[in-house]
Amino acid sequence: MTERLYYASDAIQGVAQVLSCSEEPDGRYAIVLDKTLFHPQGGGQPADRGAINGVVVESVIQRGENVIHILPEPLAAGEATLQVNAETRALHSRWHSAGHLVGYAAEQYGWQPIKAHHWPGEGKVTFIAGEGAELPDSDMLLASIEAWISAGLLRHVEFESDRRKVRFGDLPAYACGGTHVSSLQNIDKLVISSIKQKKGQLTISYLLP
Repeated sequence: MTERLYYASDAIQGVAQVLSCSEEPDGRYAIVLDKTLFHPQGGGQPADRGAINGVVVESVIQRGENVIHILPEPLAAGEATLQVNAETRALHSRWHSAGHLVGYAAEQYGWQPIKAHHWPGEGKVTFIAGEGAELPDSDMLLASIEAWISAGLLRHVEFESDRRKVRFGDLPAYACGGTHVSSLQNIDKLVISSIKQKKGQLTISYLLP
């Protein structure tokens, strides 16, 4: 099982051991490391970008309990240097944390989040109605979101029975394997682009200008 260093660390450079390198059907190479700084695609978040031993990481995916790094050329077994692209990591972290804020805001009106998509430019969270759910408008949601951002609530990571949870300030902890900003001030501004209700579900789309 690949140790996921990004669960507890914001580091974007380090070293790891190459455990295996195998050719993929498309001619690229799947690299398994003993530990990684790279977040794979999944959980509503795109994969990190960067390089291993100076070779561009073209994709990062999950296969079972391993994180697979897809490279255009093979790597030899042994120690490797890891470098995650800082700009991409920061972008993905902002969008993922913003999605959590949308979740928190709608929960105040009785909606329970069931799935989310935190990709830049197309962020959205889908909810089902709880008891007494009230349909919020964008102003209602933003009143809370802007207050949390302005307060600069800090990120906290917890581990419970091997499950990783992320929260901001005293807001509830969400089970989450993604990367996040260290302070909500890093989000700066969030826009609710649409609120749609269909077949008992509520979908709130958001943008980061």
